[in-house]
Amino acid sequence: MRIRKLAPAAAFVAIAALALTGCVDNSTPSSGGSASSSSDVKKDDSLASQLPEKLKSSGTLTVGMDNTYPPNEYKDDNGKPVGWEVDLTNAIGAKLGLKVNYAIAKFDNIIPSVVGGKDDIGMSSFTDTTEREQQVDFVNYYTAGISWASAKGKTVDPDSACGLKVAVQSTTYEDTEEVPAKSKACTDAGKPAIQVLRYDAQDDATNAVILGKADALSADSPVTLYAISKSEGKLQAAGKAFEVAPYGIPIAKDSKLVPVIQKTVQALIDDGTYGKILDKWGVADGAVKTADVNAASKG
Repeated sequence: MRIRKLAPAAAFVAIAALALTGCVDNSTPSSGGSASSSSDVKKDDSLASQLPEKLKSSGTLTVGMDNTYPPNEYKDDNGKPVGWEVDLTNAIGAKLGLKVNYAIAKFDNIIPSVVGGKDDIGMSSFTDTTEREQQVDFVNYYTAGISWASAKGKTVDPDSACGLKVAVQSTTYEDTEEVPAKSKACTDAGKPAIQVLRYDAQDDATNAVILGKADALSADSPVTLYAISKSEGKLQAAGKAFEVAPYGIPIAKDSKLVPVIQKTVQALIDDGTYGKILDKWGVADGAVKTADVNAASKG
């Protein structure tokens, strides 16, 4: 997993505002774009020629995204998607000569939309797991870990959190796998379970800790560290990052789009665009050199 992010000034809004107001407006247009590095990316005619006919005809790549996970993907002041994964997606679109349309949705609705053909791909910090690979194929583009945060001055050990309240974004790996496993270890040892507080948006999970509703939050490491950096001293790290795993772009299983996206991401890695995007957002610690496919099942 990657470790930190020092985002541009626009990125201060999501967490700084929530720290001051205690709430976040998650409304947003159904599609949009963002200022990104894509303007420097030239179309690769060879890659574009390999696109499925549907995409060649439409000229549009529809991308499912939950834009509530700064700095990976979130909203700017105008409600448009921004973040390093948005920049990467825009670069993919530019490389393929496609307009990118962001279909904003709740995190747990994105994979079903990809499976059903509503979205061409997803881009929302999906951890590639063998369970998810039963539904979709993943093009891997990053590695990330899990980090916890607690209120400033409150010591929390992720390995000894029995009886605590832990905030997570619903249906993320932290919600479905990581925290439940820790809770089961507690109950197996005869200790109180961890109370999992689930929120639709990561901002709300962060807010729960700031307001004292939760003892800690668990999220992907760049997200947690970003929240800490924008909390005006209200949050602190709780332990170190752990459970490093690959991020993947979900695509319908066995789709002809899978190898095209894999080759496109690899091309962006090779030509330096990928590295520039990660450097811009301060998340280069999780960079990969090879765009793999279904890395979780490969061990």
